Amino acid sequence: MTDQAEGGLGNYPSATCHPGGMPRMMAVPGEYEFVIQPETTYILIGTEDPSYRRIFTDGRPWPADVEPTYAGYSIGHWIDEGGTGTYNVLEVETRGPFKGPRAFDATGLPLAFDNESTFKERFYLDKTDSNILHDTITVIDHALTRPWTADKTYHRNGKVYPNWLEAHCVEGNVHVVIGKENYYLSADGLLMPAKKNQAPPDLRYFKQSQK
Repeated sequence: MTDQAEGGLGNYPSATCHPGGMPRMMAVPGEYEFVIQPETTYILIGTEDPSYRRIFTDGRPWPADVEPTYAGYSIGHWIDEGGTGTYNVLEVETRGPFKGPRAFDATGLPLAFDNESTFKERFYLDKTDSNILHDTITVIDHALTRPWTADKTYHRNGKVYPNWLEAHCVEGNVHVVIGKENYYLSADGLLMPAKKNQAPPDLRYFKQSQK
């Protein structure tokens, strides 16, 4: 937060076009497409953080060896809550190992840097408005003193043929990270500081012009 107050990025990963990862990827503005298949539910995420999730619902066990990803490995199962005769809740658990750094949300508040988070989710339609989908996410992470729960809501696009927008972070991104320092690219294409009194980058591999 101090770094952000001085003009830096803090821990906000997607400002430099790194994936936000879980749980940030479930809270970006834009479109989400849920593709439900018998053995896998896919969540396609557009605009700010183009990405996707696979939630396996085929009864598989947790694998012994998983490649680290930003989204993690997700296993879910459908339940009939209330005995309605219809599967109406998708319960999901997502484990690592994760890639990082990752942030909780747009503030850049970081999760623990050991990247050993666990997420438990419940996807279900609102009981009073079936056009609203809830994703109740519980975060279990070493940065927290206790599990933290948030309810993310999504509104159904009622158009028969919706427009799926496309956005890519690298287009027009003006942040330039060199080493551990973030700089800014001006409108005329020149490197400029992002913080007050920020030192220039190390230019040892460039031929220095003679004054």
